[in-house]
Amino acid sequence: MGTPELAAASLVGLLSEPDFQIVAIVTQPDRPKGRDLKFQPSPVKLVALSAGLSVLQPLKARDEQFIAQLRTFQPELIAVAAFGQILPKAILDLPRWGCLNVHTSLLPKYRGASPIQSAILNGETETGVTIMKMDVGLDTGDILTQRSMPIRDEDDAATLHDRLAHLGAELLVQTIPDYVAGKIQPRPQPHDQATHVSKIKKEEGRIDWQQPARAIWNRIRAFTPWPGVFTFLPAQPQPQLLKIWQAEVASGQGTAGEVLSADKTGIVIGCGEGALRVTQLQREGGRRMSAGEFLAGHPLAPGTKLG
Repeated sequence: MGTPELAAASLVGLLSEPDFQIVAIVTQPDRPKGRDLKFQPSPVKLVALSAGLSVLQPLKARDEQFIAQLRTFQPELIAVAAFGQILPKAILDLPRWGCLNVHTSLLPKYRGASPIQSAILNGETETGVTIMKMDVGLDTGDILTQRSMPIRDEDDAATLHDRLAHLGAELLVQTIPDYVAGKIQPRPQPHDQATHVSKIKKEEGRIDWQQPARAIWNRIRAFTPWPGVFTFLPAQPQPQLLKIWQAEVASGQGTAGEVLSADKTGIVIGCGEGALRVTQLQREGGRRMSAGEFLAGHPLAPGTKLG
């Protein structure tokens, strides 16, 4: 059971293991996407169809008709990765070996919807994957296995997502046989150490230049590619949105939000503490470009205030 690319990686991993017999996959209904809003299948559905698997797409996982349909497959185990719906107890109790979830954090840290972005946002240097046995709580089930991974300075949410998706698939494939053979004993999470993260909202991408440069740098990495990080350029008749794709912490200090220098190496902007050098950016309605390309068409004088 899964929907996005993260889940597709786990499905590909399971399909590559001859000892597993996948009887069906469950994914979210096709959604309208793109400018023409054509209905698009999920990444998991595309993998499933290419493998000739039965595909179930319930509007709601709690639907009794769907649960009855699922029961006809008599699953011995259900693997879940970023499915996108809360599973009712009727599904959790259905398979003999329960439902195992691939979660992209080292639980009990970062339970919830945005573990990858939150780890970068909070300046973590390490994260990882947990395979847990699901219960009715949100990411509260017993831990089966965990594996850690460093967060690199050059990582953003997209690159870290891809590495964690690969690691999660690998760990799931290794965990299932040992768990079923009784070699792994589920261990309860230390609930007193739990942290919770919610879905990210688009408005969280707006830069507060009063923050330290390092915190803003983490926000840019955490929210790339979505929802994106932005500020506003002074313009008439109204300020213009400026999306920032890449930046680095720079030496220097000045008024928060003020352009300190601007050349082909980057646009240095004062922060609440330190400064940030913006190296890739995108003006509203324009394309993504380097600081040098941007400045060639849109000169920015030192002292310009962004906000």
